[in-house]
Formats: sequence, C-alpha cells, structure tokens
Amino acid sequence: MKLHALSPLERQDLIKQYAKSFSERAKQHDEEQSFPFENIEELKMIGYTSLSLPKTLGGQGIPLTEWLKLQELIATADGSTSLSIGWHMGIVSELNQKNWPDSVLTHVTKKISQNGFLLNTAATEPDTGSPTRGGKPTTQAKKVGSDWVLSGRKSFTSMVPALDFILVSASMDDDQVGYFLIEKGASGVRVEETWNTIAMRGTASHDLILENVKIPHDHLVELVVPGKKSPSGWLLHIPACYLGIAQAAQTEAVSFASTYSPNSLPGPIKDIPAVQSKIGENEADLIQARYLLYGVSAKWDAATDEERLEMQSELGVAKYHVVNAAQKIVDRAMRVVGAQSLFTSNPLQRYYRDVRAGLHNPPMDDRTLVLLAQSLFN
Repeated sequence: MKLHALSPLERQDLIKQYAKSFSERAKQHDEEQSFPFENIEELKMIGYTSLSLPKTLGGQGIPLTEWLKLQELIATADGSTSLSIGWHMGIVSELNQKNWPDSVLTHVTKKISQNGFLLNTAATEPDTGSPTRGGKPTTQAKKVGSDWVLSGRKSFTSMVPALDFILVSASMDDDQVGYFLIEKGASGVRVEETWNTIAMRGTASHDLILENVKIPHDHLVELVVPGKKSPSGWLLHIPACYLGIAQAAQTEAVSFASTYSPNSLPGPIKDIPAVQSKIGENEADLIQARYLLYGVSAKWDAATDEERLEMQSELGVAKYHVVNAAQKIVDRAMRVVGAQSLFTSNPLQRYYRDVRAGLHNPPMDDRTLVLLAQSLFN
C-alpha cells in the first residue's frame, strides 16, 4: 500500500505498523552501530520519501505539519531512522523554491518521485564546525575546462551509506561559496567510517571524502553566503524527532510503573504519588511541546512567503523548548524505572543517549537565545 493514496490518519496508521519493526531492530542497530537499511527501504517501498516533494515536481507536497507528525511516529520507534530520513524530507520539500538548472532539477526530482532516491547536504567540516555559525568551507571547487573539480572532507554526513545525491558546500576561486550536486558512485567519492558516538549511532553520519571529484558545470546549483539563510520550517523535523523519543520514554515508564510490583507494596508502583507526579510532569511537558511544535508548523503552513521570513525566532524557540523538554522527560522516565533503566537491555538508556544529540542539532540553544535578545535591543 502506498501512502499517497491514503488520508492523513490512514498514513499515520500505516507508519505505526512499520514502526513496530523499526522498534524491534533499533537495539541491534544501536549496539552494532549499523545503518538501518531495512527501515529506509521500507519507507521507500510505501512512498514515504516523496511525500514532502512539491506536487509541481512530481511528489505529494503534503503540509509540513502532516509530515512532522509522521516523523515523530517514526522516532518513537527509532530516533536514528527519523533523524536520518528527516533531512531528506526537509530538503526536498523546498526544491521548488530553488533556482537549479532545469535539467538537473528534473533529473533529481524524477529519481526521487519514481525511484525513491535520497538526498542530503554535506556542509559541516572538522575545521569549520556547524555551517550555521558562518564558517567558510575548506572544501575547494576549481573550474577545470567546463567542469568542476571538488576536493575536501565533510563530517556529520547523515545517512551517507544510503544517499543517491549529495549537496556539497565548497569555496570557489572567486571567494564565492556554492552548493554542488554530486551523485552516488562518482569517481573520487568515498566514505570514511568515523561515526563513533554514543548517540544516534544508527544515522551513520560518517565523513565524506572528496578527492578530485569531477562534476558537470551545471551541477553548481546554488550560491550562498555562509551563515546567512532564510528561515526553513522543515528544520522542525529535528524537534519532532526528539519529541518522538521523549514519547517513547514516557510510554516505557508508564508500562513499567503499571506492572512492576515489589513485595514491599500491595500493588504496582503506579499507585505511589511520587511516581504519579513524575508521569504527570512528563505528560504536561509532552502536551506543551506538541502545542508549541505543531502550532508553529501550522502557522508556517498557512503563512505567505513574506510572513515566513519573519518566523526565524518562532522556529528557533520551538526547537529550543521541545528538545530541552525531551531531555527532562527522558530523565524523569528513568527516575520512575530506577536502576533498571541503565541496563543495556532497557531502551531507556538508548533514549537517554539519543535525546542528548538534539542539543547539538541546529539551531544551537545559545544562538537562539542571543537572537531573541538582540531582537529586543534593536
């Protein structure tokens, strides 16, 4: 069954069905630090990867709010899968706003809509840190005849084992910075398996190595100014992911509290006021986080292009509040479960590690808070 033929609620039901198998595989992928190829292939099979692609480009063009809810559902099963596919979903959602060469745009979007091809950006580098900070890429693009030749190293290239297209930022001889489209299998492209973290281990965010990679002249698809970017509603896939992880932690805590009954008590620990208080705090935070996240996304869906340019603060605040709430929710869930939450057999310890990664996804907390303050002083 394909998602495009279903209603929004039916899409959620189908994603929930597939999420069951994602959840069953999550422990293995985390322990082995392996990429969840099966999950990605199943999402392709049901047409998930073209849902956010604009209709004018052959996709379904579903609203941001709708696909964020699907991202949250995926994250309740496996945060790494949600975060990985979220980058693709977000980038392709705004391809109709790009001034790419027609032949390149047609080629890419046709592959995405008909074959489920995957796209992500490689912009972070060891020497520059997050591209949102404004660092100029050390990756170089040189004009050789009518072609471009790229050399450099990119880090944090999420989902790189499964990518078909990669947008690479590079500096040019004229001091400009551009994004270049590289296709899977291009000569000189290799992956160095450097992803050795304790969080989001299944994203396979390895280093991408470019060694004299030759690409056609029209694969320079965009010129940019480092650190200068218009607001992007699709980046809300990040808090949606961590909200899903927080929900999974709450569900685990409720299940444990409902069944765990030490012989010192007449019944399960769910009857203890202190446990009820923690579960209640978590539910309150989840409700608040959802209202904020989906309130901002609904405003984005209804806004004009001009109105969206004024939404940077709201987008940043949504990420800030939701991700920080997720940290607290997972922590409280672990307090409910106690020392058993630290066992490697318990998913809570994975949620605890994974949810920490949200602090290091853009925009960073300090940047959001400084921009808010500056908007008041200006």
